[in-house]
Amino acid sequence: MLRMLWLCCCMFSFAAYCQHADFIVLKKKNNKTVKSFYSGTQIEFVANNGAYRNALITGIKNDSLYLQEFIVHRMPTTLGTYMVDTTGSYRYTYHYNQIKSFGRSQKGFSVGGSGAALMGGGALLVLASGVSYLIDKDQFSPELLGAAVVLGGIGYLLNKSAAKRIVIGKKYTLEYISLQ
Repeated sequence: MLRMLWLCCCMFSFAAYCQHADFIVLKKKNNKTVKSFYSGTQIEFVANNGAYRNALITGIKNDSLYLQEFIVHRMPTTLGTYMVDTTGSYRYTYHYNQIKSFGRSQKGFSVGGSGAALMGGGALLVLASGVSYLIDKDQFSPELLGAAVVLGGIGYLLNKSAAKRIVIGKKYTLEYISLQ
């Protein structure tokens, strides 16, 4: 019995040491954390050289991000349907200061596409109102022209708001946290 107790004490007394992973924090101007990036999380950004990356973070060490980007294609099957297949992957290394902006992933409703459609429709109606004014001034409708201008303006504002990215600079900062 004493040997069993001694064996249990020896087994539980060994300390387990582990290496903590470093991480990167995206902060707003008021020092509020917007998002944290760890090993194993997905990151989507545009680098200073203009390269767009949507990749998995495989590691963060010494101010560098180690990324793996997967190439995914839709492959047709013999039944006429499609299946998604990973055909390869690329590995990249970026210093965290090389990140220029973070892109927002779009899911569902496309605000930018709707804004572009409203701008195009508004421009077409303004053009049609101008032609109507030149051909027959009695048939011209200033209300339609005003509505077309308002539609184009709303489309412009929707398109401008959809194109916003989180740009590293005055409003947002990126901070490397080392846990060593």
